[in-house]
Amino acid sequence: MEQSLRDKVLIVGVNSSKKVQTAPQSQQWSTDNFDMAMEEMINLVKACNMEPVGRIEQQMETVNTATYIGTGKVAEVHEMARALEADVVVFDNGLSPIQLRNLQRELDCPVMDRTTLILEIFSTRARTREAKLQVEVARLQYMLPRLVGLHDALSRQGGASGAMSNKGAGEKKLELDRRKLEQRLTTMKRELDQIAQERKTQRKRRALSGIPRVALVGYTNAGKSTIMNTLLAAYGEDEEKKVFEKDMLFATLDTTVRRIAPPGKSAFLLSDTVGFISNLPHSLVKAFRSTLAEVKEADLLVHVADYSDENYREHIKVTQETLRELGAEKIPVLYVLNKADLCGMGETAIVQGEHVYMSAKSQSGRETLVDLIAKKLSGGYKDCEMIIPYERGDIVSYLNDHAVVQDAEYKEDGVHIHANISLIDSGRYEQYIV
Repeated sequence: MEQSLRDKVLIVGVNSSKKVQTAPQSQQWSTDNFDMAMEEMINLVKACNMEPVGRIEQQMETVNTATYIGTGKVAEVHEMARALEADVVVFDNGLSPIQLRNLQRELDCPVMDRTTLILEIFSTRARTREAKLQVEVARLQYMLPRLVGLHDALSRQGGASGAMSNKGAGEKKLELDRRKLEQRLTTMKRELDQIAQERKTQRKRRALSGIPRVALVGYTNAGKSTIMNTLLAAYGEDEEKKVFEKDMLFATLDTTVRRIAPPGKSAFLLSDTVGFISNLPHSLVKAFRSTLAEVKEADLLVHVADYSDENYREHIKVTQETLRELGAEKIPVLYVLNKADLCGMGETAIVQGEHVYMSAKSQSGRETLVDLIAKKLSGGYKDCEMIIPYERGDIVSYLNDHAVVQDAEYKEDGVHIHANISLIDSGRYEQYIV
């Protein structure tokens, strides 16, 4: 759906204690702060280059399976949208195909849900070929079950030649559109698989270098790219390799890896990743899985949160949930409470256990962060007895390159290894330690 800068949006939110899974493609994470969710919707609308002109809410026990909101509220939304001259109505959660069809018929205007809105933002922000493919795959996967009812034109009879020729005289345009989208989806997935293999080769090459890997993770607009650029300016080998940064949601979609070499300390590879958000569409998480593999294979995660945001604790929970979904929940974490200077704490970094309160752009914060990363990466080693399944030969290869393997014996249940490994690797491969 193409939107102009002048599009006016009415936002609809439901505060329900029993929100149901209305859209299979939308990962539903609970939030105790309804106001936070609605404020985030306003920011998402603005990030999509649209103007929020109104907000309407409903408190209800469970959402309506047919129209998401109650029938009386549908009429109220229709009147309010007309009074405000709203071009689009946006709902705060995922809508099922039936809900979308019914709402567009009743409201007589375009309707978007949270997932569609985020997909629109991702579509406009994607820069590299990989990011564009990932977003388009997610869009098509979400669009396919929603073709019915989106446009009256889809019910017309149609025909084409070649691969899109009619199966019979009465085949509908809807079936042709669906078949065309499925063909595009297959082609793009095949290209993404090729890119994923290239990324995997790159990661293997970096692993063989023996340089520790550190990944910046966190809620969108927390300051990850600012931290990356600050460290690059001070300790990078090529300042021209700075990443794009801007005070906006989802400014960065592409994972970038840069070498950081602080004087007197071991160098490490730092990756900047796409930001997370509550109710991040599952299709996007799945589409970006190859890109986010940098997170899963990191030796250390630097979890960045915007300390100046009153909802930063909820943002941390959302990021932790996403990391669990990616299988990266056992990787050691260093928490960075960024933008602390906006909370009256000054620019001097303060360390409390696993947390550092800092300003990404300050010299104090930069030096403290690098010291903590170096300390975490040199956290010591331990002797371990491990049984590695034969299908995980990649782990055996990794241990041979990055640990002191004292003994390896091939038995029926896998490779029995006695090795001296880093504490980071012991946490990563904990399930194989006996």
